[in-house]
Amino acid sequence: MKLLDKYIVKSFMITFTSVFVILFFIFVLQGIWLFIAELAGKDLDLFTVFKFLSFYAPTIVPMVLPLSVLLASIMTFGSFAENYEFAAMKSSGISLQRAMRMLTVVIFLLSIVSFFFANNVIPKAQYKFLNLRKTIVQQRPAMAIAEGQFNPIGSTINIKVEKKSGDNGEFLEDVTMHIKNVNAGLGANTVIKAKNGVLKSDINSNYLQLELLDGNYYENIIPKKYEDRNKHPFAKSSFKKYILNLDLTKLDNNSADDNDITSEKMLTLSELNYTIDSLQNNYNKDIVSFTDNIVQRNDYVFQLKRDQNIIKEAKVKDLLSIFTLTERQKILEMAKSNISSNEFSINNSKSDLEYKKKNINAHWIVVHEKFVIAFSCLLMFFIGAPLGAIIRKGGIGLPMVFAIIIFITFHFINTFGRKLAQEDSITPFLGMWMSSLVLLPLAVFLTYRATNDIGVMINFDFIVDPFKKIISRFSKKTTKLQ
Repeated sequence: MKLLDKYIVKSFMITFTSVFVILFFIFVLQGIWLFIAELAGKDLDLFTVFKFLSFYAPTIVPMVLPLSVLLASIMTFGSFAENYEFAAMKSSGISLQRAMRMLTVVIFLLSIVSFFFANNVIPKAQYKFLNLRKTIVQQRPAMAIAEGQFNPIGSTINIKVEKKSGDNGEFLEDVTMHIKNVNAGLGANTVIKAKNGVLKSDINSNYLQLELLDGNYYENIIPKKYEDRNKHPFAKSSFKKYILNLDLTKLDNNSADDNDITSEKMLTLSELNYTIDSLQNNYNKDIVSFTDNIVQRNDYVFQLKRDQNIIKEAKVKDLLSIFTLTERQKILEMAKSNISSNEFSINNSKSDLEYKKKNINAHWIVVHEKFVIAFSCLLMFFIGAPLGAIIRKGGIGLPMVFAIIIFITFHFINTFGRKLAQEDSITPFLGMWMSSLVLLPLAVFLTYRATNDIGVMINFDFIVDPFKKIISRFSKKTTKLQ
């Protein structure tokens, strides 16, 4: 490595380290703010709080790392240009491509490290983080439920509490619970409302006991006959004391984090591939099973005609004409019943298949996310380095403005693509790589302009010229009147 390469790499790494450390702590504090609010006043020792933060901190790295590379690149190369160091390099016959060569190798190695970090460190940190949170929830059960909002517990229960009291927040007031019957597939089938409640837990148990006092129990009743379902019958009862056991393993799958931490984020690439293969095979089997179930609904009236000699060559205009009047009535009644039954079955199966498809997409999103983190480091470098050489400004001021604008654009597009992919509106590949595909032309454009000393000049004359003409005409009229 030549002296110039050492100088460039050293300048970049010093800036990158400083920026990364500052942004890391800012994002960590911002990301765990809700958790800090829950941890405060729970008599937890400092070591437990430190472990909580250390297990959560790795999840911030995928957001901090690209921004640090972008800002450090703009600041480093902007400082070189501002201090005429690039001019000295060019006078010595060293181009911008040559100055970026060794640093490109360093960023490439950083991308590889970030991939292994996302594939190995973050899943383990997620696992330990949720297990630690589970332990804290067992010790302080009220932490699992926030005031004034519905808190999901697994995929079947939502609970809302207006107020918590007591040393550990175990006494609840104005409790509302929605319980979904998975087998029925008709949404929230049971609603429980109680004036008061008490949370109890055992540190050696995975279950959280909820004791509800003085309330009412409402349950939708699904009639066996499809025609009676439009009447919406339900059952209501009151109680003085009602006890529910809530599974903490399901509770911990729902985090207050915006990223909605789920089990797929705790898997490595090889584990994800195995899981996706299993989920996809089960999904395909469910589709085939559902299709066969619809097709193979046998009508016994048609079975009666199977063995009768019907001339195949004969043209039958009306299929019902080959049956007797009694058989026709039975066919029409069964056809009507089958249509209603098939419609109900299709709606239920559709929601179930959509849920399973979204689950598969969620796993694919995590797979692509590991590669996007690595690629984003290279992308941000090839945006930041030429941009810094063009604007010729070091320091924190202008580079920070450009870095924030570019990163917000990247993060917004990434979040938008992720949501579309989760809802199965687009493929997970396109959803996760959308931000990179949008900003890649910008990286190519800036690199080309910077390496050819063209610069970036944006002409706003088409906006300014009409106003100039209006002002000019107005000034002439004023002169004439004077």
